[in-house]
Order: sequence, then structure tokens, then C-alpha cells
Amino acid sequence: MTNALSPDVGSVIRHSRSVILEAQQPSGAYPACESFFAYRGFCWFRDGSFSADAMSAIGEVESAEAFFDWCARVVLDRRSRIEAIVAAARVGDPLPDSQMLPTRFRFDGSSVEDGWENFQLDGYGTWVWAATAHARRHHRSIDRWAGALRLTVDYLVSSWRRPCFDWWEEHTEAVHVSTLGCVQAGLASAALSGVLDEVRRKSAQTVVRSIEDLIAAQGLAPEEPAHLTKWIGSTVVDGSLSALIAPLGVVRPGSEVARGTVAAIESCLMAEGGVYRFRADTFFGGGRWPLLTCFLGLARLAQGDQKGAVETLNWAVRQAKENGDVPEQVDGGLLLAPDRRDAWVDRWGDVACPLLWSHAMILRLGQELDAVGPALGIERGLS
Repeated sequence: MTNALSPDVGSVIRHSRSVILEAQQPSGAYPACESFFAYRGFCWFRDGSFSADAMSAIGEVESAEAFFDWCARVVLDRRSRIEAIVAAARVGDPLPDSQMLPTRFRFDGSSVEDGWENFQLDGYGTWVWAATAHARRHHRSIDRWAGALRLTVDYLVSSWRRPCFDWWEEHTEAVHVSTLGCVQAGLASAALSGVLDEVRRKSAQTVVRSIEDLIAAQGLAPEEPAHLTKWIGSTVVDGSLSALIAPLGVVRPGSEVARGTVAAIESCLMAEGGVYRFRADTFFGGGRWPLLTCFLGLARLAQGDQKGAVETLNWAVRQAKENGDVPEQVDGGLLLAPDRRDAWVDRWGDVACPLLWSHAMILRLGQELDAVGPALGIERGLS
């Protein structure tokens, strides 16, 4: 294999930026996918935060900040609920899942009680991480989001150990390692941001250490080399776990755990260059996800494997449709559960496309590989 980027990388990068900018709402929210029935009209904190981080990395400062402004409004509008959640946790009588914060909102910041699997903690850690990373990257003041960041830290400190739905809105009974990594990244960033008082700063740092200890004790597969697992007490791997290596940076790229995690994803979840979510996946038949392939590319690059990172970006770019749109997942005759695909198509229509998050991760990996500047005719931004 060559280290050369595909000739199509530049055009897909240009299209990806346009897709995200044109889809962003006046409120600042990033739609998940307006052409897909189940996602239409909604923004997720996690997906949007990774999209904002990508836009920030390529120099789209106003777009990223509009999203962070939206996040801050959503959080501040729920101050009383967060205070109730924190107070209940403090006395050992935590509120039920149905009263925890949702992670999926309409573009105006309102939420909908429609039975969606909505209690997820990862997005709240991710928005804190992305906002603080943006402020450092572009030397911007973080004060405009300070109140919302403090409220989010209170929420995460009070609730980080609770089981909740994972990135894929499944398995609410488990404590997921990817979720823990997002929370850790957010709290660690907040502790260094200067917006927390001393009590909050120390509480955030204590939880960061507790998460590290929990993952080390119960979130690693007993193999050589050890790798991160899908949830606490599990032994299987999930494609989202490479994000903890990069861009979240909560697992050192050169560590044995990072090397083991990348190796496990490559051996268990890759097929012809693309990454599955997990081996038991049946959603739309269980295809390979461009965005997860880009996360693996970021982890590879952080470990010094530029060739491997280029291969993942080239694969993701090849999944673009003729018009440049990149889907949520692809078939390619390699579905994990092909007999389950038609049931999902009958229920919701074709696979989501364009998925903004897919385009965002192509931008993020492309930026790290110095592909964005040449594609857009600009100097390389700070990533």
C-alpha cells in the first residue's frame, strides 16, 4: 500500500465542509441527517460536538462557536433539572433515568418525550471537551460558556458512574467504556480551563482519577496485549473505543492498552478497510461505518502510523456517493447480519445519507493528515 492520499480526498473534503455549513441551523445546532426519517429535526450532543471539533480544527470558528452557544443554551435552560439531579445524587437517592437529561434535542433546544433511548452521558462530556479544545486552539475566551460548563461538570460529577445508553443507544444496563472516556475527557479539560472554582476543579479531578481506576480494574480485556472493552465487565471490543486514543486523548497513544485496542479493532472489527460498530451489530444488517474508520485513523496517526491513517481516510472517501455525500454505514456485501437489513429499510427507509458526523470525521482526519489546507486552498489550521 502507498502513503498517497486518494485523488478524491480533496473533492470530498470540500463537499464535507459545504454539507456541514449548509445544514447548520440558525440556532447553531447541527442536524444529524435531515433526509433520514428517524433523525430528521434533531441534533445529538455527541455527534454535534465531534462535528464542531472538526469544524474548529479546519478553521471554521464561527460555525463551531454557534454550536457551543446552542449547547450552552440547552444546558442553562435545564438548570433547575440539573440542580435536582445533583441534589438527589448527593443524598443517595438518585432520580430515575426518565428524569435525567436527554442527549437528543430539536433545533430550538426543546426535547421530545417520544420513547427514544435518550439518557446518555457521553455527549455532555464531549461538548465540554470540544468547547475547551476549541478555546485553546484558537485562543478564544471560554467565559461565554462558563455557566453552562460548570452546570455540566456538576451533572457529570454527580452521575458519571450510572449505567446509561451507549453511543449506539443500546444496553442501558451497562457502564460503557466509551462513555466513561467522553466524561473523563470533558472533566479533565474543564479542570484545566480556568472556569471552575476550586471545589468543582478538585471534584472533577477526583472523578477523572476514579474513571481511570475503574477502566484499569474492570474495563480491560484479560488478554495480551490488554485492550479497552465495550462496557465494564465485558471482554468484547467496540469501534468507538479508538476515540479514547484520539481525538479525546484519555488513553496515551503509546501505551500497551492503546496498542492493544487498535489491534483488537483491526482484528475483530475491520473488513476490507472499514470498521464495524461491534460484532453483534444488526442495525441495517450491521455495516461498516466511515466515521468509525476515521476514528481508527486518528488513533493510528497518534501512534505514528501515517500509512495506516491514510488508508482509513482513503477508504472513508471511497464510500462517498457520486454527489459526494457520505452515509452512516455501508453494505458492500460484507454485512454482519444481512438477514436483518430489510427489516430496517422497511421501518425507516435507506441508510442515513448524508450523515453530518461522517463528513465531520473525514474533515478531522483529513486535517491531521494535512489534506484540508490543499483541498480548500488555505493554510493548515491548528488541530
